[in-house]
Amino acid sequence: MDAIPSLPAFLVAVLLIAASPGPAVALILRRAALGGFRTAVPTVLGLELGLYTWALLAAAGFAGLVAASEAAFLVLRVVGAGVLCWLGVQALRAAWRERRAGRSGAAALPVSRRGGWAGFGEGVAVQLANPKAAVFMIAFYPQFVPADRPLFATTAVLALVQVALETVLYLSLAAGVARAGAWFRRPRVRTWLEGVSGTVLVGLGLRVAVSGR
Repeated sequence: MDAIPSLPAFLVAVLLIAASPGPAVALILRRAALGGFRTAVPTVLGLELGLYTWALLAAAGFAGLVAASEAAFLVLRVVGAGVLCWLGVQALRAAWRERRAGRSGAAALPVSRRGGWAGFGEGVAVQLANPKAAVFMIAFYPQFVPADRPLFATTAVLALVQVALETVLYLSLAAGVARAGAWFRRPRVRTWLEGVSGTVLVGLGLRVAVSGR
C-alpha cells in the first residue's frame, strides 16, 4: 500500500464519504439510540459487508453491467426504494404506537431489541439494494488504482481499508450515541426519534425511487 501514491487522497475521500448523512448513518443512529451499542454493531457490520461486496462487483465488472442496463438499474432502484421506505414505515409505526401509549397513560412500550441477524440483514440490504452504490463504485475506485496495478486486487485492498476505517468511525458514533441511551429511550424522546428517523428513511427511499443515474 505504501507504493500507492493516491492513498492519502483516498483516505480523505473515505472520511468525507463516511461523514456524509445517508441511510447508513440514519440506521446506525436509530439502532444505537434505541437499542444500545450492541444492537448497532450488527448493523454496522452488515453495512460494511454490503459496501465491500459492491466494491468487488465493481472491480469485476458486474456493477458496470447494472449501471449500463436500464432494466437492471430500474429493478435495483425500485428494490432499494422499497427497502428504505419499509424501514421508514416501521419507524413511523413505532412512533405512532409510542404516541398512543403516551396519550392513553399506558406504560411506556419496551425498547425493541431485535436480534443481531435482523440488524445485520438490514445493513446488507440497504447497501446492496442501492443502485447509486453501483454507479459510485465504478467512478470512485478507478481514480485511486495506478495503471500498473491489477484493478481487482488493488480495489479489494482499497475496499478493505475503507471498510476498516468506516467500521471504526461508525462504531465510535454508535458508542457515543449509546452513552446517552437512557435519555433517548425516554418515551417522548423515543417518539420523536422514531418519527424523525422514519421520515428521513422514507424520504431517502423516495429520493432513490425518483433519482436517475
